Amino acid sequence: MNMRLHTCALLGLLLLIILVSSECLQLTALPDKGSTVTVSTAPHLDDCAVCAVSGVNDTQTSCHATLTLAPEKEVKLLFNCTQPVEQAYTVTITQILECTEDSCSPSTVETQPSLLSEFTRTFIWQIKAPAKTVVGLDVLGEGLQETSKSCNNGYLYSVGTSGTDGKAVQTQYCKGGSLTHLDLLSDAVVSLRVQPKTQVESVVFQASAGPLKGRTVEVTIDSSTTLVIGRFSQEPECELCSGVNSARSCSSAGKTLSNVQSLSLEFSCLKPQDAFSVEVKKTIECTKNSCTPTTGELDPSLLKDFKRTLKWDISVPERTILALELPSGGLRQLSVQNECQDGPRYSVSTTRHDGQIKTKNYCSGGALTRLDLLGLTTVTVEIPRGEELDRTIFTAKATPRAGRMLSVTPEPETIIIISRDTVEPDCSVCADKPPKQTCNPNILTLRESRNTSVEFTCPRPEDVFNVEINREIDCTATTCSGNMVQPESSLFPDFNRTFTWDLKVSSTRTFQLDFPEPGMRQIANEDTCPDEHTYTLITYLRTGPAVIGTFCKGGAVTSIQVLYKGRMSLRVPGHRKMEPVDFKVSVGPETSMVAIVKVSLPRGVSDTAFISTNYPNDFPDKQQMQWDFSVPGMHNYTLHFHHHTAPECLNKDVEVEYRNKDKKVTKLDLTDKQPEHQQGDFNMVLRNCETNTTLQGLSLKYSVSVMRSGHPVLCTVDLTKHPKVALQIEKVGSDPYCEMSVNSEVVKKINVAAGGQAELSFLDCPNEDVRLTASKIIGCQNVASCSDTLLTVPTLDTCLRMPLHSFTWHLTIPQDSTIDLVSPSGGLQQSVPGQACNRSVSLHVEETEGFSVGDFCSNGIIQKVQVHANISITATTRDFSKTRGPFLNVSFSKEIPETIIYQITPQMSSPTLLATPNWPKGMRPSSTVSWIVTLPSRYQAHVQIVNVSQPKCEDRHTAIKVKMLDSEEEILSRREDEKTDDKLLVPRSFYINMSNCIPEDGNFGAVTKIVLQQKTNLLAILLGIAGALLLLLILLGVVCFFVRKKKKERMEKESSIYMGGGNIFKPGERQFSKARSDNESHVYASIDETMVYGHLLGDSSYADSMQDHFKGMQVDSYHTFTGPSEMPVIKEPDPEPEMEQFGTFLDPSETFIPSRPRTPIDRQDSLGFQDRRMVDNELYTFRNMGDINTIRLSGADMEPEPEFL
Repeated sequence: MNMRLHTCALLGLLLLIILVSSECLQLTALPDKGSTVTVSTAPHLDDCAVCAVSGVNDTQTSCHATLTLAPEKEVKLLFNCTQPVEQAYTVTITQILECTEDSCSPSTVETQPSLLSEFTRTFIWQIKAPAKTVVGLDVLGEGLQETSKSCNNGYLYSVGTSGTDGKAVQTQYCKGGSLTHLDLLSDAVVSLRVQPKTQVESVVFQASAGPLKGRTVEVTIDSSTTLVIGRFSQEPECELCSGVNSARSCSSAGKTLSNVQSLSLEFSCLKPQDAFSVEVKKTIECTKNSCTPTTGELDPSLLKDFKRTLKWDISVPERTILALELPSGGLRQLSVQNECQDGPRYSVSTTRHDGQIKTKNYCSGGALTRLDLLGLTTVTVEIPRGEELDRTIFTAKATPRAGRMLSVTPEPETIIIISRDTVEPDCSVCADKPPKQTCNPNILTLRESRNTSVEFTCPRPEDVFNVEINREIDCTATTCSGNMVQPESSLFPDFNRTFTWDLKVSSTRTFQLDFPEPGMRQIANEDTCPDEHTYTLITYLRTGPAVIGTFCKGGAVTSIQVLYKGRMSLRVPGHRKMEPVDFKVSVGPETSMVAIVKVSLPRGVSDTAFISTNYPNDFPDKQQMQWDFSVPGMHNYTLHFHHHTAPECLNKDVEVEYRNKDKKVTKLDLTDKQPEHQQGDFNMVLRNCETNTTLQGLSLKYSVSVMRSGHPVLCTVDLTKHPKVALQIEKVGSDPYCEMSVNSEVVKKINVAAGGQAELSFLDCPNEDVRLTASKIIGCQNVASCSDTLLTVPTLDTCLRMPLHSFTWHLTIPQDSTIDLVSPSGGLQQSVPGQACNRSVSLHVEETEGFSVGDFCSNGIIQKVQVHANISITATTRDFSKTRGPFLNVSFSKEIPETIIYQITPQMSSPTLLATPNWPKGMRPSSTVSWIVTLPSRYQAHVQIVNVSQPKCEDRHTAIKVKMLDSEEEILSRREDEKTDDKLLVPRSFYINMSNCIPEDGNFGAVTKIVLQQKTNLLAILLGIAGALLLLLILLGVVCFFVRKKKKERMEKESSIYMGGGNIFKPGERQFSKARSDNESHVYASIDETMVYGHLLGDSSYADSMQDHFKGMQVDSYHTFTGPSEMPVIKEPDPEPEMEQFGTFLDPSETFIPSRPRTPIDRQDSLGFQDRRMVDNELYTFRNMGDINTIRLSGADMEPEPEFL
């Protein structure tokens, strides 16, 4: 075959027209004998053609889309196309390989390397052979390897055979593999496809033929393995034989083999893998701690070209985990519908305790490297034909299954139900301990209030089981057994929990649930709350349970009343911190409603949604439900029905009834226009009819929207009349709907600058929720030109309805000046602990740096306060409309050396407490303070530092100094590292100075106490005492002389005195005619003057020298003689001349000496006192019957009164 390349020639006018704007190529082709060459244009290239050129001077052309060339006949071809010719044409060269039973013709499979090499060529060899003849093709050169992709070197081999189902099976190969021989049957097709301008070997295969022989495979199977070779297709015809001579057996169905060594298996067909599949079965026995064998292995070469299924049956004891460690490549789980694209398919089946089998499928190429399994397990690996696997498929390990033990003690009247939620994994729940332990894979109920051991047979039971904690609450006619309902958060905290409360009252009454702030919010019955605490309320009717609603924390529902019997439930997921609503349960009133929901609508703009019972299912037949709405004042409400369904009524009609606070009733249909822009509280009742239950029932979803109806309070503030006054208004209440605005701009805090104007607006802002403060700046640039100023509060605009809370004056001065503060109404009092101000007006003075000077009120001892700094003074009072000042008189003076100077004048009436500025926090660093204390004449002061805190100084020292005003000598001088004297006596006016250091740690502060004491004249006191003592001695001497003389004259005489209404008796008689309860033995009949004035004698032995009969019977305490109801005439004796100056004494002969009292006596009855009614009466008879008015007769201090026994 020769092929030449020529340039395009002029073939005539027609040919020129065709070739305009086209690419052309002329070639000469000569196909070999037995070859069929077909040249074709690529699909969809209608403007391309291949032409056969003939005739004299190549003037004749025959153009076609496809052109077939005859063997051994040279032909000129003209290729004309608007596209590149190499891509526009393909060449197919077909040959037939004829074979007999023992040979093929030709014996070599050749190509035509140079034939039309500019195009993509496909060489095809069709094999023809007798039946049961095998044609063998030996690959010359490089071997082949099977592929499913295109080849990189431009060579692609393909072998087409007929499958068992009659369909063609194509297998592709690339160069560079180990396949060097192909066995083919008749009608097989071998092809080679090469890219344009690719060099092709002239001979590619060596062909041979022979009779069809069976395939022989040698296998070895151990005793733990079973090999099953089974037939999956009836085509091709094939038998499997094993054994020799008489032991030889054949079967077309397959064989099952186990425990064989080097057994030869003969297949009677060339490709038994097209008819037979292989299944390898193995067993693995596991204990609680190990498995035998430990690995699942495969002989990689065993029947590799067959479709293989490997199966391991693994037995596992109870409560044992089987761990399968998978290949390093990992697996990925596969859904049931999908298949693995390439590679093996893994199936893992586990048998549950109840006999159910669970299977999961996996493919290679995932992240899963370990499987933890329970129970009897079967591992199946399906390997495609020719797939290579590692010898070790998996490693099996067994470990005891870690269960979980809990100790549970239910509260009384509480039931705990543990129930299975998922099918997997296999797990049981057990109660108590062996041998009394009982287990159940589905449910466990604990009813007894005792400590119970609960064991789960899986390590993570919270993924398998749910826990319901149920409590029954029985209510009497008035009360319920559990007033406050609170879930037991300590039980099963990592499980999904449902807390249920079953409530029951009498059939005509309701149980009432009261929810604390911030109430509850109703949601759709299938929804879950954002905080995962979802409440559901169910009522039990005669027709069955009905869902009142599902609720979340934080809403407008404050209370729900449910008829007769119901259940409240709370769902909380595992591992969620419990934050429940502790609602109250009580007995509600009688009602015919299914439920009554009480709603407190919030202030401001809101839209609150509600649904009817059982929504979206049917509302109970012939039932009614009520909502009680509380609407805030100055708000309008509107009802919107978003969705409703109407039933077919058999009796009565569905209606919606509204009743407002005026008891006005409005009845509407579901389709009527509902109330809009109404005010005030109202009730809404949804009433159902008797319905046709075979059709759709009643349901309603609606909302109540609320908006403000109030009008804002407007105020125009004009501070131009007070150019230095500024206003501040801020919200202090908790009402979030209070809205303030300045010049139509909503703000949280209002500031009106000094001398400015502003339009203020207040919407829903009660006076107690806003705070008004004002301030004024008073500046002094030059002390000489600044005049005194009285601090008064100006009158603000009357439209500001809120009271003024405080008024602040900001005082600024030059650096070399001082501010003097004086109270216009007396002195100032500093408020310190133990000396707090209780006045209606309080003044807080503070430096601009934030350090407090102190809190002050009026009527104190501080005459003046001088501050060498810029300060602010804030006045607060109960009512500024009644108290506008002046509060202080402010003047300006020259600079003082201290920071603050107090001028004080202590008072005698009470101690004075002085505290350092900013007490108790501490003075400003490097600041000083002085108190100039002016004492009244003839007074001295006790000074005591009662409380002091000292810092650790970084620079300088703190100092406490006390000096008298007229002396430079320091009475006291102490630093922070020295002990301070507790007490100090200062004789005249003085001053106290305290200065602070620069503290490193701590604060400096002190409280000083000053107590005034009057001075005494010592010489005058001593002379007075001496004179008094001398006079007393003279009087005592005279008294003693006359007393002794009188006593001797009447010692033996007895005397008595008239006792009105009493008995006449002798002092010596010891018996009374009356009992103690009605006699007058406790009344003194006579008084011994020596007893009355005995303390003046100074002779303590006198009483002991008395005769025994003067020590009479013990009587009650002395009673002052009041005399008879009718005063008797008493004859007084003539006075004796020597007794004139002692006329107050009675004659001893006319008195009697009573027994010495031995019982305690009251102070008014003691000898140390004298009744003024008896003064100037020699007989001590009374001038009047008035009250006792005693006087002290003794200058000695009274001894303490003895306790009465």
